[in-house]
Amino acid sequence: MKVNTQAVNFNADQKLIDFIQNRMDKLDMFYDKVIQADVYLKVENTSDKENKIFEARVNVPGDSFVVKKQCKSFEEGTDMAISSLERQLKRRKEKLRTHI
Repeated sequence: MKVNTQAVNFNADQKLIDFIQNRMDKLDMFYDKVIQADVYLKVENTSDKENKIFEARVNVPGDSFVVKKQCKSFEEGTDMAISSLERQLKRRKEKLRTHI
């Protein structure tokens, strides 16, 4: 799957980008018709510790899923967003199976 990662207002290191690519590739196990994914990494200028925002848009034929998580680290946000996307993709796959 093609994953476009964009870091807004900062430079993401290669290790973080590889981690995100690895985790997003695992979504293929749950739904194999994923076309591409767009990931946006943002840092808010607040005194709050949970100032890192992970936003992902996953495109599948006929639909797209958007997940936005705010956490202390991008890795934690990635894990939470991926688990949410897994549930959504499983649900979509089940819906398609019942229509066939």
